[in-house]
Amino acid sequence: FHLVESGGGSLQAGGSLGLPCAASGDTCRNPYMAWFAQATGKKREGVAIIDTDGSTTYGNAVKGRFTISKDNAQNTLYLQMNSLKPEDTAMYYCAADRVQWLLLPEYKYWGQGTQVTVSS
Repeated sequence: FHLVESGGGSLQAGGSLGLPCAASGDTCRNPYMAWFAQATGKKREGVAIIDTDGSTTYGNAVKGRFTISKDNAQNTLYLQMNSLKPEDTAMYYCAADRVQWLLLPEYKYWGQGTQVTVSS
């Protein structure tokens, strides 16, 4: 089971960016998926999760600005980031597991990450 993120880049505050995460392998056995962010020197923090029924949960820092979604036919998880702030600068990782870990960084499978840098 593999996860591959893409779509990262550098942009100015106030801009938008969309991150896809392509899953391959036994996606049915690892249906719980999430996005995490890790800034340099800080711990990995939960950004958003999407449950098997499509319900979503967001970290307080991104509520109202970020949207998580999933295309089951394409086995792809997305994170749409709007109104970006310099404090959103981080490596963004997608994660998956057969267990629902909510926003805890305990998922079994992780992508390699994609860097997002927001300048003021």
